[in-house]
Amino acid sequence: AFTLYRWDINVRSAIVIGFVGGGGIGFILIELIRVGNMRGVSAVFIAIAAVVIVLDYFSAKLRERLV
Repeated sequence: AFTLYRWDINVRSAIVIGFVGGGGIGFILIELIRVGNMRGVSAVFIAIAAVVIVLDYFSAKLRERLV
């Protein structure tokens, strides 16, 4: 259960790290904001939200099986 919890935290942290210059989806997001591509920014936000929701769902289901 703790490993799944840390995995969720790491996924969210990766977005923040990318946003401040570490690469990944956060980097794409900051570049789209910088050039003013709001349609792209919206798409990235939706993708981030979808990934987080799916990860939360599957980790909750897996934790239920382990407990």
